[in-house]
Amino acid sequence: MKDVKVLGPGCKRCEATETMVRTAAAKLGIAVTVQKVTDYAEIAKFGIASTPGIVVDGKVVHAGGLPNADALEKWLCA
Repeated sequence: MKDVKVLGPGCKRCEATETMVRTAAAKLGIAVTVQKVTDYAEIAKFGIASTPGIVVDGKVVHAGGLPNADALEKWLCA
């Protein structure tokens, strides 16, 4: 099971990113736990300056703007 964190204050892009993660995981048949991290201090611990950010299994894979759908699938499969 993949552990995915979506980092951001809860804006529309952050919500869209969470939906993209869940959709990509379902498409690929990958079990994921998705946690939304909205606390700025917690986000800062990951070194994210621009949101939304995505962390997969403890590794920051994306920061700032909506992720590319193909890249998102690669991150989930890695």
